Amino acid sequence: MNWLTDFVRPKIRAFVGEKKDIPENLWDKCAKCEQMIFHRDYVKHMYVCHHCGYHKRLSASQRLDSLYGKSAYEEEAIYKVPKDPLKFKDSKKYEDRLKENRKKTEREEAIVVAHGMIGKHRVVSAVFDFNFMGGSMGMAVGKGIVKAAEISKNIKAPLIIVSASGGARMQEGILSLMQMPRSIAAINMVKDAGLPYIAILTDPTTGGVAASFAMLGDIAIAEPEALIGFAGARVIKETHREQLPEGFQRSEYLLSHGMIDMIISRQDLKKKLGTLIDLIMDKKK
Repeated sequence: MNWLTDFVRPKIRAFVGEKKDIPENLWDKCAKCEQMIFHRDYVKHMYVCHHCGYHKRLSASQRLDSLYGKSAYEEEAIYKVPKDPLKFKDSKKYEDRLKENRKKTEREEAIVVAHGMIGKHRVVSAVFDFNFMGGSMGMAVGKGIVKAAEISKNIKAPLIIVSASGGARMQEGILSLMQMPRSIAAINMVKDAGLPYIAILTDPTTGGVAASFAMLGDIAIAEPEALIGFAGARVIKETHREQLPEGFQRSEYLLSHGMIDMIISRQDLKKKLGTLIDLIMDKKK
C-alpha cells in the first residue's frame, strides 16, 4: 500500500474538491517557438501557431476536415495488397510494424482517399498521413493514388493530392519503387481526361514522392516553411562539398526558384482552392 497515493491524495482531493470537467490538455507547446497556445485556439486555427506561424503536421482526418469541413466528405476503400510481400525484417518484422501503426493511427495505410465539395464543385482527394510510417509510399499508397485518379476520371472531378512523406517504403523494396511510375501514369490519366490535378506539398515531401507525382501538379501549392526535396540536405552537401543556400529545400526557396506556384497558409487554403477550382471548372463548361 502506498500511503501517499492511497490515503493522502484522496484526502487532499476531497478537501479541495476535484473538478472533473476540466480537461488535462488545456495547452499546447509550439514545436518551433516553444510558446504555449491555448488548445481550443490551436484547434480553431487548424494547428497553426499564432505566435510564429508554424504549421504543425496534421493527421489524415484533420487534413480532410480542414479541406471539406468536419466529416463533410466520403472516404473510399483502397484495394487490398499483400501484407508483407518480401517477408521483410530488420529490428522487427514489417508485419508487426504495420500492426503497430494501424493501432496508433486507426488507419489501414498511410493514405486516405475521399471526395466531397469544395466551393460549388465535387473534388477527389488523396491525403497522406505522416504518422503512419512517415507517410512512406508502398503498394497500398500506390493503389490509393490510382483509386483516387480513377474516381476523379469517372465523376469528372478535380484531383487534389496532399503529400506528407519521407519517400518510398524500404520494407517493400523494388515493389515500393514501382509506385513512382505507377503514380505518374495515374496522374497522366487524370490530365488526359482534361481534369485539373492540384498538388499540395506539406512538411515534409521528400524522396520518391517528391520525385514523382508530388511535383507534377497543374497547380503546385505548398504550406509555409515546408521541407520539400528529394535527398536530404546533409547528403547533398556531402556529395557536392559546397555550402547550401539559406532555407534550401523550404517552400519559400522553391517558390523563388519557380518550382512551385504559390505558398498558402492552411487557414486560407480551402477558400483559395474553391476559387481556383471554380475558375478552372467553370471555364470548361
